[in-house]
Amino acid sequence: MIHEVDEVLKALLSGGALAGSGIDVTFEAPTRDWAARRNGPVVNAYLYDIREDVHRRQRGQLPVVDERDVVVKRRQPPRWFRLSYLLTAWTKQPQDEHRLLSAVLATLIPRELLPPSELPGALGELGMAVPLSVAGIQTESRSLAEIWSALGGELKPSLDLVVTAPFPAYPEYDAGPPVTEGAVVRVRDMDGSGRADGERAHRPRQVAAAREARKDALRRRSTGGGS
Repeated sequence: MIHEVDEVLKALLSGGALAGSGIDVTFEAPTRDWAARRNGPVVNAYLYDIREDVHRRQRGQLPVVDERDVVVKRRQPPRWFRLSYLLTAWTKQPQDEHRLLSAVLATLIPRELLPPSELPGALGELGMAVPLSVAGIQTESRSLAEIWSALGGELKPSLDLVVTAPFPAYPEYDAGPPVTEGAVVRVRDMDGSGRADGERAHRPRQVAAAREARKDALRRRSTGGGS
C-alpha cells in the first residue's frame, strides 16, 4: 500500500505545474550525504511518519460480491493510515527552491481527494477515495526541527504532506450460500415439555396465502357472492 501511494505522489509531483520541467522526484532521506551527491534540481518527498488514523476505524464485516451481485465472501473494513511526507526542493539558489515549492503547492492544493480511478493496484481495487492535505497544521508528535536534526542537516523550507490511505484487512471469510427458503416458526406449549399437540410449522408464504384466501372469502360474503 505504501509503495502505491509513492507511485501516486510521483505522478502528481512530476505532472501539474512541473510537467515538462525534467525535475526529478525522489523519496530518499534528505541527509547531508544525499544532498552532496545530487547532480541537479530535485523535489524530495521523504516519508517520515506512519500511524493509524483511529478515528476512521470501523467494526463489523463488509460483503464481497461477485459479478452476479451475490455475496460470496466477507471481510473486515480496511484500516486507515496517515502517511506523512516532508516535501523539499533542492537547487543551487534559494529563489529557485522557492519557485519549485510554489509549483508543488499549485499542483497539490486542488487535489484534496484522489478518486479510486487514479489509484494503482490494490489501493484502487478497494474503491475508496484517498484524502490528501498539504501544508496543514502538523499533528504528529515530532516537529520538523527534530526531523531535520535527526537527518543531520540544516533546517530548510518544506511542505508537510499527509496522505490518509486505506490498508485492506485480511483474511477474507467465505460466506454461506444465499437463502432460498422461508423461515420456519414453531409454537410449543408454555411448559416446553416434549412435542405438544398444538405444535405447528408456519412457513411465511403459506401463511400469507392462507391470509389472502380468508380475506377473499370475507369479501365474497359481504357482497353476497358466497355461501
